[in-house]
Amino acid sequence: MAAEWTPTSWRKKKTLQQPSYPDPGRLDVVMEELAHLPPLVTSWEIERLKSQLAEAARGERFLLQGGDCAESFADCTSSAIASKLKILLQMSLVLTHGLRRRIIRVGRFAGQYAKPRSEDQETRGGETLPSYRGDVVNRAPFTRDDRTPNPDLLLRGYERAALTINFIRSLIDGGFADLHHPEYWDLDWVQHSPLADEYHRIVGAIGDSLSFMEQLGGQAIADASRVDYFTSHEGLLLVYEQAQTRRVPHRSGWYNLSTHYPWIGLRTAQPDGAHVEFFRGLANPIGVKVGPGTSPETLVELAEILDPGREPGRLTFIHRFGHQRIAEGLPVLLDAMRRAERRVLWVCDPMHGNTEATASGLKTRRFDNIKSELEQAFEIHADAGSHLGGVHFELTGENVTECVGGARGLTEEDLRRSYHTQVDPRLNYEQALEMALLISRRAAQVPRQSLRVAV
Repeated sequence: MAAEWTPTSWRKKKTLQQPSYPDPGRLDVVMEELAHLPPLVTSWEIERLKSQLAEAARGERFLLQGGDCAESFADCTSSAIASKLKILLQMSLVLTHGLRRRIIRVGRFAGQYAKPRSEDQETRGGETLPSYRGDVVNRAPFTRDDRTPNPDLLLRGYERAALTINFIRSLIDGGFADLHHPEYWDLDWVQHSPLADEYHRIVGAIGDSLSFMEQLGGQAIADASRVDYFTSHEGLLLVYEQAQTRRVPHRSGWYNLSTHYPWIGLRTAQPDGAHVEFFRGLANPIGVKVGPGTSPETLVELAEILDPGREPGRLTFIHRFGHQRIAEGLPVLLDAMRRAERRVLWVCDPMHGNTEATASGLKTRRFDNIKSELEQAFEIHADAGSHLGGVHFELTGENVTECVGGARGLTEEDLRRSYHTQVDPRLNYEQALEMALLISRRAAQVPRQSLRVAV
């Protein structure tokens, strides 16, 4: 690996979904500056996450991964960051209660600034400009200046990611995630949501159990005062990922220190492509989106390239088929990994395969379709003797109206009331928590031994 791979060897492969910068010289200057800035995460944190992901693959933990479809620089505010942290903490509390397993909390933020696009260009009113590829590449307004890829935005992305990570760490280290005080996590919905009573019953039950154990032991449970929290983003923009990839003292290998847990998107997961080439040399745990069009042969080939040493916790396959296609597409992939005698972490992304457009042209997702894909995923894994070890949601802590359905029964007419995403629709805080409650209820109906991974 050391002789064959370098942080720049991806440049010899076919690259997809990369912007065309009009000033390559300025891009080189920015990359050099990024390469000398402090890392955003540490190798110790990365290795701790890898160990926990290995436990999730064995059925001992459960991964909760969630956050914005695409982060906005404008949303790098204390209230927006705290709201996303709150909903993930609430969801993890519900899942811990229902699954009786420790939850790995991974946020889709502090770096989720780049997005793949179906077309390189967009045309409006006879004018054609580059497509908006996320705030780290260009700007959303439809003007030539805004849509021209700007290398300086890479520095802005690094700075916003650093600010986000620093604030989250400060909150957690300061006691914000203390299980003794779940009221810190309350959002406005708890005052009026149909789900409020059920959530508060779970909070009360956990509080009673915690109090009992502390009284029994005669001291506070230290682990209840803080949690592990990790970041993730799609490693789409390879110049940015390369600039933050480096060796660290006292460890072998190369670490991408822009995030703990990068993943490869479905559109760039070609075994002979640049993204797979770059990711195969990283020491980080990595995810790969798979779905319609991913053949069993391709899946096995990806596993051989990305995890030749079969390292526990190294490889996650995140399946995203859509509720109408998962029953046909997922079983053959599970069978391929079984026949290859490989244990990977399987995670369900029930969002991306269920995107549709309304009659007015807005993109949305139906809560019932998301729920259907997730429920089918649990059943398909169980039938195959496999194990679903996590979920991957696009969500926000804000009161948006971007996905229809859920406890409030949002309709297409409701969408325009608070539709803010510039890319894909997200679950709002209430819909996200409802998903966690559904998983928790399902676990309560399944015999405990069947929740463990089959070997």
